[in-house]
Amino acid sequence: MKQIKRLFQIDPWKISTTTLDKENLRLQESLTSIGNGYMGMRGNFEETYSGDHHQGTYLAGIWYPDKTRVGWWKNGYPEYFGKVINAVNFIAMDIYINDQLIDLASLDPEDFSWELDMKNGVLSRQFTITTATNKVRFSFERFLSIVKSEAAYIRVKVELIAGSATVKFVSKLDGNVQNEDSNYDEHFWNQTDRGTKDSIGYLTTKTIPNAFDIEQFTVTAGMRHFINGKETTPIFEEQILALQGVFSYDLTPNDPVVVDKEVLILTSRDIPEAQQVATLMDEFDQLTTHYDEAKKEQTTAWAKRWELADVVIEGDDEAQQGIRFNLFQLFSTYYGEDERLNIGPKGFTGEKYGGATYWDTEAYAVPLYLALADPEVTKNLLKYRHNQLPQAIHNAQQQGLKGALYPMVTFTGVECHNEWEITFEEIHRNGAIAYAIYNYTNYTGDTSYLKNEGLEVLAEIARFWADRVHYSKRQNKYMIHGVTGPNEYENNINNNWYTNTIAAWVLRYTRENYLAFKEETTIEISEEELAKWADIVENMYYPIDEEQGIFVQHDTFLDKDLMPVSDLPLSELPLNQKWSWDKILRSCFIKQADVLQGIYFFNEEFTKEEKQRNFDFYEPMTVHESSLSPSIHAILAAELGLEEKAVEMYQRTARLDLDNYNNDTEDGLHITSMTGSWLAIVQGFAQMKTAHGELSFAPFLPNTWNAYSFHINYRGRLIFIAVSDEQVTFTLLNGEALELTVYGQAQELTDQLTIPLRKDDAHV
Repeated sequence: MKQIKRLFQIDPWKISTTTLDKENLRLQESLTSIGNGYMGMRGNFEETYSGDHHQGTYLAGIWYPDKTRVGWWKNGYPEYFGKVINAVNFIAMDIYINDQLIDLASLDPEDFSWELDMKNGVLSRQFTITTATNKVRFSFERFLSIVKSEAAYIRVKVELIAGSATVKFVSKLDGNVQNEDSNYDEHFWNQTDRGTKDSIGYLTTKTIPNAFDIEQFTVTAGMRHFINGKETTPIFEEQILALQGVFSYDLTPNDPVVVDKEVLILTSRDIPEAQQVATLMDEFDQLTTHYDEAKKEQTTAWAKRWELADVVIEGDDEAQQGIRFNLFQLFSTYYGEDERLNIGPKGFTGEKYGGATYWDTEAYAVPLYLALADPEVTKNLLKYRHNQLPQAIHNAQQQGLKGALYPMVTFTGVECHNEWEITFEEIHRNGAIAYAIYNYTNYTGDTSYLKNEGLEVLAEIARFWADRVHYSKRQNKYMIHGVTGPNEYENNINNNWYTNTIAAWVLRYTRENYLAFKEETTIEISEEELAKWADIVENMYYPIDEEQGIFVQHDTFLDKDLMPVSDLPLSELPLNQKWSWDKILRSCFIKQADVLQGIYFFNEEFTKEEKQRNFDFYEPMTVHESSLSPSIHAILAAELGLEEKAVEMYQRTARLDLDNYNNDTEDGLHITSMTGSWLAIVQGFAQMKTAHGELSFAPFLPNTWNAYSFHINYRGRLIFIAVSDEQVTFTLLNGEALELTVYGQAQELTDQLTIPLRKDDAHV
């Protein structure tokens, strides 16, 4: 039984609590994070908090190349470790009541409440402070606009309940911020300008110089204030790396003061440094929608997103809250507007993993965005990798190899992660980049990207694999040694089945499509290369155990002391926090889907019996200590008719952060793996498949649910799928009639199609 830590109440649309948990505030801050794709922040307090917490505000695409710090340098190491950097704290607003600083680390609040409304992305908080001379009620509310991405709105309401009081606000743009993961305790920002114009104050900061000729970023933040709806000019004061505006108000009972703080953030990614202040002033002139109107626009904009993306679950509020929380955080992180951006594993919620791009996007996020957004959103993710192809070629050359090696971690396409066994051995991510091209093409039916930019990427990835394999004369097979598979609890292994499988698939897929589109593409691949690729595909070595009928994770996996996770005492989990790394590497325990990842990707190539045998063998040894793991197991379990296991794995992926399953959410949310809850429902419970350009379903209804429903975009159609305890209904909301398969039977969807829910063997 997994221990969970649940700090917020169950509610279908809200994340809320009436408890300020000072011991777990970092976890509460992670779970109340908000963002708008352009910027985001943890659920930090506007007012001073002197206790333990993680102050974090992050801007999309703003990062710093921190010098690689290792004891022993190895040829091929990247020179720097790229990391997202903590940016100006623009919500800061010190509040004094009769000169007493409001600080909940030292004061005990009454009637405390904290709520994130996922319908519109509004975060609110209330509490009352009682002293010997007065009683004052505080209310905070803020949101980051998805209508105007550079804008943030903060509202603070202070109300005198009893006694007498003067409230003083010190509203700040504070550049005195620091990354918790800075290798050398560096501050990454220098101030270049600050000033005021009428009621507006601004602060301009620039990233410190670096030794790698990497672009420095400049950020200008501006603020203005309204008191009870009237624009006000505070007394501005300049501080080190900060600007603050001070104003006071005498409180009387039943006469609250409402302060609205409007913030605009501009970066040198869009506006040159020399033009930022002037542009900021123009933007404020044009910002005529103030708090109440902007909040209405925010609600309308989120409603439009939810209209397509929402998954409705009846009968299980825990499951409902989980899927909505994950979708909310995903779309707060990335909605496809900027092809220069990708999806960081922590999004705007923390600094772990450097905030950079991983293979998670291609493997886990692409299917969701294909179904829930315009195809251009996914195409932008593909363009992101195509634009960085020269850097991927550079990465391969750094290792003495041909072709392109896409990075494990990156901001620019150049590898910027320095954990050797992950960065240079976990090369299977190269296959995920290629698989995303296949996924887009197969799902949309659009071959225009594949035969142009796609083949450019595929050809270079194929050249990498052709150079990375070696030929074993003893076995007369091609092999890949010295790798780390998706199971990162094993390093420097030989012939990881999944890595060998996806390498051979890339070679085959690239060759087939080059030959198919040879007359339509500008890519040139020699006959010699094509012949070599075909030979590798034909003669790739795969570790297989014929007796057990399984694909072996790698050459020596079966020589380990094999046992199920259930044999371990609960006190030893999670392993990555309780065991030494040496003990983990020698064990049989699997961090995440490895062999099963390959079966998920290439599902149609395996029989149901092969899937069953491999699932039964590997899942019991899997500790699911990667956030990416549960969804793959949920999907395969659903297909195999293992409903209880499928629901268990859905629960784990849907509520991974809300219930802090892996005891690490205080570092930030697991953004990219949040797609897993949607995948578990749509590709798992509903068994939606799109292999060979054919759309099929075989839904079942979990016995703890009353019904569920969702939308998908598919090849120019918008389809609504509703599953109840009696039937499955497909409604074509937009687009032409469509052939699809339900429970193995061909059907035509012209308007609405209703089919009895199969309750005996739905998983075909």
